Amino acid sequence: MSGGWSTGLLDCFSDCSVCCLGFWCPCVVAGRVAEIVSKGETSCFWHGCSYAAINFVTNFAFGISCGFCITRGFRTELREQYTLEEKPCNDCCVHFFCNPCALCQEYRELQERGFDVASGWLGDASQNRGVVTAPAMQGGMNRQSDHK
Repeated sequence: MSGGWSTGLLDCFSDCSVCCLGFWCPCVVAGRVAEIVSKGETSCFWHGCSYAAINFVTNFAFGISCGFCITRGFRTELREQYTLEEKPCNDCCVHFFCNPCALCQEYRELQERGFDVASGWLGDASQNRGVVTAPAMQGGMNRQSDHK
């Protein structure tokens, strides 16, 4: 059973700051979304730089968002994590025809689900917003020996 997105694809003006960031600096939005969706395995900085470089050279940065350059796109990952519908068409078509809108929708979806997307995965984890991380150990690990 699929659920609906919290905002529509064309609801960009429901959050003007995300809208402006998505249209003027889509590489930042792409990097932030990738970092949160991958649970910190993808660096916001490197993903954003890859997005900007591909866009500068080929103007086809949507390819990195929908998975041409990686095994699966982050929109697909996000949809599967939260059982969201693949609409209005498949993920690659959404990014091909309306990449900034798709990025903004993904960003807003993560915000609606309680993530502080601008803080990144580690920033979100430190604020305990439902992010599971390994607990810190007091004093580090010590090996004690029974030998005298």
